[in-house]
Amino acid sequence: MDNARFADLLASGCSALGVTVGEDVGPRLQRLMAELLKWNAKVNLTAITAPEEVLEKHFLDSLAVLPEVTGATTLLDLGAGAGFPGLPLKLVMPTLGVTLVDAVGKKVAFIKAAAASLGLTGVRGLHARAEGKPETEGIPRAQVLIARAFMDLPDWLGLAPAYVEEGGRVVAMLGKAQPDAELQARAAERNLRVVSARSYRLPFSGAERQVAVFAKG
Repeated sequence: MDNARFADLLASGCSALGVTVGEDVGPRLQRLMAELLKWNAKVNLTAITAPEEVLEKHFLDSLAVLPEVTGATTLLDLGAGAGFPGLPLKLVMPTLGVTLVDAVGKKVAFIKAAAASLGLTGVRGLHARAEGKPETEGIPRAQVLIARAFMDLPDWLGLAPAYVEEGGRVVAMLGKAQPDAELQARAAERNLRVVSARSYRLPFSGAERQVAVFAKG
């Protein structure tokens, strides 16, 4: 995909999602894509390899939740895989401190290499398995905890509060939308409350998505 087409698709995708990114973000996302596809030829990081799909299903899918993380100073991405949504969010919010955690070493190695290639500071890739004991796992708490299709929502809401700072929030990136009553019931089981829930579709494939935000109490 040439630079002009990438820029056009990124702009139209962001417009459809209602998010705004700086002019410097597009070229850096292209570098991230090049790094991802280069690594993926040797180690299996993602099944999504067509450039247009990487743009939509990794980059735009990550940027879609900008409204839910705006204002945060620290972000913890659990089950980050190859760095999504954490790396694209960092590119748009350069002052955000981001920790990306995954249990697969080669994915964490990629995150570290990509961050270095992009000259990012305030990014940490951490090889660990999150099991609800952040102190012993060496995983820092954050203002915003986020995960994209990491585990089933009830399990995620059971695990997540241990990793959130006081007054922070838990963001769940989901596939098909769940009814408000279901979200509220799941939250109540874990002594959480639903702050917001928003459904949308990815701009090119039309794939359904939902982002739900939870807080303690």
